[in-house]
Parts: sequence; C-alpha cells; structure tokens
Amino acid sequence: MAEIDLKKVIHKDLMIIPSKSKNKAEVIKELGSLLSSNGYVNDAQEFINDVYLREAEGVTGIGQGVAIPHGKSPSVKDTTIAIAVLENEIEWETLDSEPVKVVIMFAVKDIDATTTHILLLQQVAQLLAHDDFLKELVQVTNVDNLYQLLTKND
Repeated sequence: MAEIDLKKVIHKDLMIIPSKSKNKAEVIKELGSLLSSNGYVNDAQEFINDVYLREAEGVTGIGQGVAIPHGKSPSVKDTTIAIAVLENEIEWETLDSEPVKVVIMFAVKDIDATTTHILLLQQVAQLLAHDDFLKELVQVTNVDNLYQLLTKND
C-alpha cells in the first residue's frame, strides 16, 4: 500500500483539548463549527445534518472511550479530521456500552469517496484498532501530544 501522509488530513487547528462539551450534540456542533470556522466546511449546519444522517445508520462509538462520527457532505471543501478530547466523558452509542472521551470526526468531501482521502481515513482507522494507541489517545493532554501521536508513524 502506498505511504500516505496523515499530515494532509490532521491539523492542529482542528483539535480541541480539553473540550467542555457535555453531550454528543454539543461535541458534534463544536467540531462542525470548528471545521467551518477554519474553512474546511462551507456550511456547518448542513455538515452537522449529514453527520446525524450517518449516525442514524449505525453506532460510531468504537469502544475504549473513542467515537468516530463522520459526515460525507457537499458542504465539505477539504476532507479532513477534527478531534475533541473531552474534559469529562459523555454518553454515546458505543460497541462496548462505555462513555466516550475522544471524538474523532471525519469530514469527507462528496467527490473524495474513492480517493486518497479514503485511504487516509483507513489509516486512522487502523491506528484505532490498536489497544496501545487507544490507551495513549484517551490520555492526551494537549494538541502537540495529540498531533505527534497521530502522525508519529508517518
């Protein structure tokens, strides 16, 4: 598989540590607004609506304190990832029925459904399959540490 640079979709300006969001709706709105204010999404509300459409299709809480909501949306200008590390765990529909501490939101441009960006998202998903990585992820305390953790294997 071709080496892909995760730095293309992971940006420090799209990380919130700690997030004060108290529930799923707040954190989805917080990350959607962040994507919009940084120019990755044209219309925050349209994108957030698309995230909820995807949420309705199935569980995005992958367990061990991590959720990966995602929206494929015409309002996304550049496929990217926004991340919130929550100050306090929140309720989320998860595979292990445990609360969530880290929310990794994938914002996918409609036309990127079959491109490099999908490979990047798969690469992040592979990281999330490792228990050691997940343990480190939920303990991250600042943006630099999070960025380094996500891009260190590049």
